[in-house]
Amino acid sequence: MWENFIEEKVGEIRETVGDGKAIIALSGGVDSSTAAILAHRAIGGKLHAVFVNTGFMRKNEPEFVVKTFHDEFGLNLHYVDASDRFFAELKGVTEPEEKRRIIGRVFIEVFEEVAKDVDADFLIQGTIAPDWIESRGRIKSHHNVGGLPEKLNLGLIEPLRDLYKDEVRELARELGLPEKIYNRMPFPGPGLAIRVLGEVTPKRVAVVREANAIVEDEIERAGLEPWQAFAVLLGVRTVGVQGDIRVYKETIAVRVVESLDGMTANAMAVPFNVLQKIAFRITSEIPQVGRVLYDITNKPPATIEFE
Repeated sequence: MWENFIEEKVGEIRETVGDGKAIIALSGGVDSSTAAILAHRAIGGKLHAVFVNTGFMRKNEPEFVVKTFHDEFGLNLHYVDASDRFFAELKGVTEPEEKRRIIGRVFIEVFEEVAKDVDADFLIQGTIAPDWIESRGRIKSHHNVGGLPEKLNLGLIEPLRDLYKDEVRELARELGLPEKIYNRMPFPGPGLAIRVLGEVTPKRVAVVREANAIVEDEIERAGLEPWQAFAVLLGVRTVGVQGDIRVYKETIAVRVVESLDGMTANAMAVPFNVLQKIAFRITSEIPQVGRVLYDITNKPPATIEFE
């Protein structure tokens, strides 16, 4: 199945781009990575992969992306550190949809600058079926399906548009991507900015980044394979005890869900000893945090992410 799919999509991309150039926003997630490798097979150096460091990435994400795609796969990679720009634009903003709109706008502005520099003709996106289904239903206000093609006046190529996440993982494996890519958990387009409830600042993002890394690490150590596992900084301080002193520290919520395609999801019955390890590490290793909660809500009625 996948051999024919790959051959067909590589041919389509090669024919569509022709003598032109294509650009893709590469996040390191399985969708954009798979689309990038397909396009790289088709047009080689005529593909310009752009990684924008928003400042809202997972721990060590920028280094991981550069090493994997530039050093190991040989992609024509443009790395742009725009983190200061994103934080400045989000200063004082607390409303979730406003956050998403700002992040989407700034991302398009940064990406547009690179696209003009490379004189790109086509935009390749790792859009998959749930993306455009949920965008059409207004569940997602910031995603790779919105804004870029019209703003940049580029031809749009979406080789994964009809696939679901489990199919994309199979395709990625067939393309030779390493397990650390094809088994990666989904990560939201706005990144950790929507896992910080309230104002987004470098210090608050740093807290949730460390907590998120601990959650992922302990879930992996336990041999669990959820759809997503992550931490959220709730923006609520609660009382605790440090020695003989009452202190008020941040609260982290942990969310671990099972799903087939992300359209619906159930809270995972994570063993209690694993949750205890997560809570102990977060409160021990992150001095700003004094309490850890576990979210047991399904989708629906909740979404997977908090914002």
